[in-house]
Amino acid sequence: MRNELSAGLLAEIPFASSKYLYDVLGSKLFEAICELPEYYPTRTEAAIFSRHLPDIARSVEPGSILIDLGAGNCAKAARMFSFLHPSEYVAIDISVDFLQESVTCLQSRFPQIKMTGVGMDFSSALSLPAEIGHDRRLFFYPGSSIGNYTPEQATVFLARIREACRNDGGLLIGVDLVKDTHVLNAAYDDALGLTGAFNLNLLVHLNNLLGANFDPREWRHRAFFNERKSRIEMHLEARRDIDVKWSQGHRHFREGQRIHTENSYKYTQDSFRQLLARAGFADARTWTDERGWFMVCHARAV
Repeated sequence: MRNELSAGLLAEIPFASSKYLYDVLGSKLFEAICELPEYYPTRTEAAIFSRHLPDIARSVEPGSILIDLGAGNCAKAARMFSFLHPSEYVAIDISVDFLQESVTCLQSRFPQIKMTGVGMDFSSALSLPAEIGHDRRLFFYPGSSIGNYTPEQATVFLARIREACRNDGGLLIGVDLVKDTHVLNAAYDDALGLTGAFNLNLLVHLNNLLGANFDPREWRHRAFFNERKSRIEMHLEARRDIDVKWSQGHRHFREGQRIHTENSYKYTQDSFRQLLARAGFADARTWTDERGWFMVCHARAV
C-alpha cells in the first residue's frame, strides 16, 4: 500500500487511488454528501429500487448469497432483504473499522441471516474467504462506483466478478448515465463544500498511512466533467509552491499543480451493456428513473 501510494505521488502526473478517500472520516463524509441536494446518484438509485424492487427481485433468484462490494454502512443492501431473501450476506469494504460497526449493527436487526464482514481491497483482487458459499452468488455493486474505473479497468474488474460468480451467479449494479454537464459538475462540487472536505480528507489519510506532512489548508478541491473522456475528474490543487515529505520520498509541488484523486465515468445504456458482454455477462435487464439519469442493471454470469 505504501509503495502504491508513494509511486502515485511521484508519478509524472501525481495521483492517489480513490479507494483511499474512504477512511473512517471519509466514509462518514460521503454519507453526508449523499444527503446533499446536488448529489443526485444516491437518491435517484434509491428511487429506482423503491419503484422497481419487486421486478428486480423477480429477475434475481431468491435465496442467493448477497455479496455487497463497497458495503459502507450496509444500508442499501439491507433495504432489499425483505424482497431478495438472501441466504447469506457478505459485506466487503476497505474501511475495516467502519465496516465492522455497520455489520454488527445490521446483524442485530436481522439475526436470522448469516453475515460476514470482509476487510478487502477488492479493486485489485477478489479472494473470498473459504467459508463463503459457492452457489448462487449475487454480487451487489451499487452507487455507480464502477465509474471509478476506466472502461478497460472496468472490463477486467467485472470479469473478475464473473469468475467469482461460478456458473449460477449474477451481478446487480448501479450505473450513472451521461447527462447535462451542469448537473454533473454541481454533484461533485457542491455549494456547502462537503465534497471538497471529502477530497481534502484524503491528505489527512495519506499523512496517517505514509507519515507525510500534507497540510490540507494548502490545497483546494477541483472537480469538473471531461466531456471527451465522459468522466468527472476530481483533483487536489496546490495553492502555492509546497514541499511534501513522507517516509519513502518527497516531492516539490508547484502552485497550481494537481494530484488526481478520482474519476467517475458516465455511460450510456448501450455502452454499458457492451462492457458487460465483454466481461462475460449476458441477459442484462435494466431499470432507470424517469429522467434517464441513472440505471440499475441485473446481468447473469455465462
